[in-house]
Amino acid sequence: MWLNKLNPQQREAVQTTHGPVLILAGAGTGKTRVITHRIAYLQQKGVMPHNILAVTFTNKAAREMQERVRALLPRKKSPSKQDGPAHTKPTICTFHSFCVRVLRRYIDKLGYKRNFVIYDQSDQIGVIRKLTSDWSKSNINIKPAEWLGFLSRLRNTSSLDALGLDPSTAKLAQRLMERYNTALQACNAVDFDDLIILTLRLFEEHPEALTACREMYRYVMVDEYQDTNGKQFQLIHALTSEHRNLCVVGDDDQSIYGWRGAEIANLLNLEDHYPEVKVVKLEQNYRSTSTILNAANGVIRNNPLRKDKTLWSQKGHGTPIRLILFETDEEEANGIVEEIEVQRISTHIPWKEQAILFRTNLQARPIETALRSAKVKYRLVGSQSYFDRREVKDVLAYLKVMINPDDDISLLRIANVPARGLSAKTMQTLLQISQDRKTSVYAVMRHTDVLDRLHTAARRSAQSFIEFIEGCRQFLQEEGQGNVAAWAKGFLEQTGYFVDLEHSEKDPKVAENRLQSAHELVSSIDSLTDALGTVTGEARLIRFLEEITLDQDRFENEDDLPDAVTLITMHSCKGLEYPHVHIVGMEQGLLPHTRSVEEGTLDEERRLFYVAITRAMESLTISHCESRKKYGQIVPSHPSRFLTELPEECVEHVDSVFHRPASQEKGSAMFDALKASLDF
Repeated sequence: MWLNKLNPQQREAVQTTHGPVLILAGAGTGKTRVITHRIAYLQQKGVMPHNILAVTFTNKAAREMQERVRALLPRKKSPSKQDGPAHTKPTICTFHSFCVRVLRRYIDKLGYKRNFVIYDQSDQIGVIRKLTSDWSKSNINIKPAEWLGFLSRLRNTSSLDALGLDPSTAKLAQRLMERYNTALQACNAVDFDDLIILTLRLFEEHPEALTACREMYRYVMVDEYQDTNGKQFQLIHALTSEHRNLCVVGDDDQSIYGWRGAEIANLLNLEDHYPEVKVVKLEQNYRSTSTILNAANGVIRNNPLRKDKTLWSQKGHGTPIRLILFETDEEEANGIVEEIEVQRISTHIPWKEQAILFRTNLQARPIETALRSAKVKYRLVGSQSYFDRREVKDVLAYLKVMINPDDDISLLRIANVPARGLSAKTMQTLLQISQDRKTSVYAVMRHTDVLDRLHTAARRSAQSFIEFIEGCRQFLQEEGQGNVAAWAKGFLEQTGYFVDLEHSEKDPKVAENRLQSAHELVSSIDSLTDALGTVTGEARLIRFLEEITLDQDRFENEDDLPDAVTLITMHSCKGLEYPHVHIVGMEQGLLPHTRSVEEGTLDEERRLFYVAITRAMESLTISHCESRKKYGQIVPSHPSRFLTELPEECVEHVDSVFHRPASQEKGSAMFDALKASLDF
């Protein structure tokens, strides 16, 4: 049986199925294996699949879990149509996807329509830009993206004091939040914060909805529990406070997202809410060598508030961690790239097995320069997303308007793309009227008294646009059960969008790439909604827009990436692993970051270093510089205080990549000098 492949602690975690369980899963200890085996074990013990809920933070992790669970269980005959798809498998999804499922069923109780659209970050910024346009002449110098950050924190904490703003700006934030909430509801739109906030509001105001969800989800599991925020905890507690069958999997040592609302106290203080909780520790690491793990243990034990655990491995001692001092950041970049090339040529290590980790995105510039100079292929994780492309935004805006024409952000984007006589001035007039009437732009366009305010050509254009939208939407609602992708391609051709897109680029190759990108997006509608069976085109399109809004990494095709070195920030690398890791810029002011002392987040910075160390499987190189270029000026740098926390026996000091390791006496002297330089 597959349970025999688990170690004793993993098996205990899997077989403890009733009551609250806290699985403390250290880095690389097989937490995904435990979660998936636990889901399969519950089903083997007779729990109905639809009574199981597992939530995580990324759709990629959810898909991996789904695939592993399917592989563990014997295949069964296809369910009958009467059973329905919701009852054939456990619900494994993200927090946001779970809330969408609940809100699609009950959101009308809160005054929304069930065909609501979900605004991503760019849509949200568009709303804020619209709402603050009349503030441009004031002395408030805050960008829309910053306002969005303030609003998100305010809506999740309900505390103006937590924003750290001066009183006048805090009042503006409160006012903006009220206008923002009103604007979204007028457009029948919700954002990512709303998905959880509205679900909690639903449970509070309509307890029958909460009761139905509790009865449905009798066994609840939460992955990456250390990353949950206050609202997410409230959601999980509401679902499980009666039946108590809650299993959370997490690692307080990898809690690195406090800056975006994660509350490590949810894990550390779980016993306060579930006194009977059983704690199972997973400490056997299957990823890294003993040297790497000993270094990680040595660093993280300096954090006072943590659940005690010690990672260990049977992979052998491995090579020492190489600590390298460079004179400048450019020398550091060149030295790391040279080492990567030497390893590729001498020991045939491909580029894709190498990763360079850094604290801030600005550190990538000299590294990219060195890689290009050496003709080394690389990929910078976090660079322009597929969904940031103009043509992708245009197509999605068109599709969103077909579902919900009251979506102002999408409507304003495509109203005159391609040009159809609805100029920016015309749309601004309509927008102002809609704000005065507290309704959507599309709603005011349908009123004769509003159109009469426009000049003749603009009035005709607006009427023609409305007729076009209504005609397309009628197909979706009445006849669109077949090929929705063909329908979408057809109406985009009818608008002249593809021709306009092609002519908007001078470079034929760029134009061809944009056209291909748009066509591929449209073509994916049917493939992503095949599982729905025979439903209306509107239902297919709603599901498609949900999938790509909540699961944008699906389109990044990471599995098809060529042989290339990975450049990635430490915050982005959690959950990943690489055979050979290079951590650069281990200096005071970078890691720990300058703000950490002021904000009291030094422990989180140490956890960030711990996460970076534990990404390495076979070898780890850590480097720092004597000086670094900052805003065009060369400024002195000092080694990170965290370097002194590395156990001396795990580290090999070298002066540069190609120098021989220092002798034991010289290495000790270098370590003492390092400590002295930090005034310890």
